[in-house]
Amino acid sequence: MSDTDEDHANQENGQKPNGAFSTWMADGDWFYIKGEYKKAVRSYTTALTLKPDDKTCFVSRSKCYLKMGQPESALNDAEASLKADTSFYEGLYQKAEALYYMGEFEFALVFYHRGQRLRPQMQEFRLGIQKAQEVIENSVGRPSSVKLKVKGDLSFLQKYERAQPIAAIQHLTVKKKQQTQKTPKSERTTKHLLGEFYTDKKYLESLLKDEDLVKGKTKGGEQLHDVIQGCLSCLDSCNEFWTQEKPLGAQEKERKLRQDKCSEPRHGAPSEPTQFLLKSLDDIDAEFTSGNAEGSLKKAEDVMKIVQRWSEEEMQSKKDVLGSLHSCIGNALIDLGDMDKALEHHQKDLELAKQCKLPDAMSRALGNIGRVYAQVGQFTQALEFWEEKIPLARGGLEQTWLFHEIGWCYLKLNRHKEARDYAVHSVAAADDIADEKWQMNANVLVAQSDLKLGNFESCVSHFERALTQAKLQDADSAVNVIQKALDEAKQHLPQ
Repeated sequence: MSDTDEDHANQENGQKPNGAFSTWMADGDWFYIKGEYKKAVRSYTTALTLKPDDKTCFVSRSKCYLKMGQPESALNDAEASLKADTSFYEGLYQKAEALYYMGEFEFALVFYHRGQRLRPQMQEFRLGIQKAQEVIENSVGRPSSVKLKVKGDLSFLQKYERAQPIAAIQHLTVKKKQQTQKTPKSERTTKHLLGEFYTDKKYLESLLKDEDLVKGKTKGGEQLHDVIQGCLSCLDSCNEFWTQEKPLGAQEKERKLRQDKCSEPRHGAPSEPTQFLLKSLDDIDAEFTSGNAEGSLKKAEDVMKIVQRWSEEEMQSKKDVLGSLHSCIGNALIDLGDMDKALEHHQKDLELAKQCKLPDAMSRALGNIGRVYAQVGQFTQALEFWEEKIPLARGGLEQTWLFHEIGWCYLKLNRHKEARDYAVHSVAAADDIADEKWQMNANVLVAQSDLKLGNFESCVSHFERALTQAKLQDADSAVNVIQKALDEAKQHLPQ
């Protein structure tokens, strides 16, 4: 009996399996890549006996269940991954996918939308919304044609009950709350006031038209009609309050005032500041990507001088723009080898991002600061900023790169266990996006860490995986280097 089979047998007998959690996760990832989904499920299940609440593992096993044609099991694992963190975007995507393949297209659409609000740059959510909408629209042309099975998580409806934290809403008179006919408002005004909730309002209204759906009940026994109507009433109350707080006339006056200020002559912002900035940033980026770091630096410094003369009334996002320019200047200085000045600009970018509470800008700055420290060999400082960036990382590619670089720093510091843990995370993230280059790099890092830890069998296994990826890319130089490292690693195996 192999070690793997013995561990699975121990698990079935209620015994704790041998091996580390990361090893079982890596095995599951490897089986998933090879299309051996049942074996992958067994590995992930074993890993969950060691870390029963690991959300990434639940998502990985959920993907396997979908591949095996078991969407109900996939949904259960997706919901388990969201138990501790309902904003875990990978779990939201997996839940949406499971619901889609169960035929619950409207509920799937809700979770695709929720995920897109958390991760607007993720193409997967956009494609999910598109395919769910197409199925719904093709079913006789309206959402209510697709009959939902009234089961699963309806907790998304509860967010509208929490959507009125403003205490002043409570001061609306009982008469106004009971009104069924409100003063007509244009859809444009309503859309402006509700913001992101406007789409949800329209969606809830379409649900209310589905006679079969509204007859159902939630898990708590509430009539769906009452729950949906209550959410709509809450949104109407918010709309009413926000209208009272800032009437449309006042909004128009403010808008006109801003336009007047922007049109002032001499040293003010140009009449179309947004277009000017977009073109300028494109020019700066074009110079940088073409290899002209000096040209990129000069353009960025010139634009910064112009923006610094603008007031915040003329350009409300002035600090955000300045942060982007500091980032551009810092990157150009890195290419030119002036690390001290580069660090100053990236630190200024981080300072502005924190002042404006901009997560994406903070993530950008933290990544660049870590890059500067790593390039000058200050790995401890690089780790400090890169590890702070982890919860801000967006998308599989950024996670793959970040985990790899953190693992590499730990390897340089001879902290081999931490290096391996992050390398395994990098492998998993690379597998999710099927990026062969990063699959190769991450597997090499796992192998290097295993070699230092004396895990020679695992070392050989990961070098072999990296070699396979290098051959798929026809990367001859990488193939030669990895083959040589693999041959040396095999010498450590027992004869």
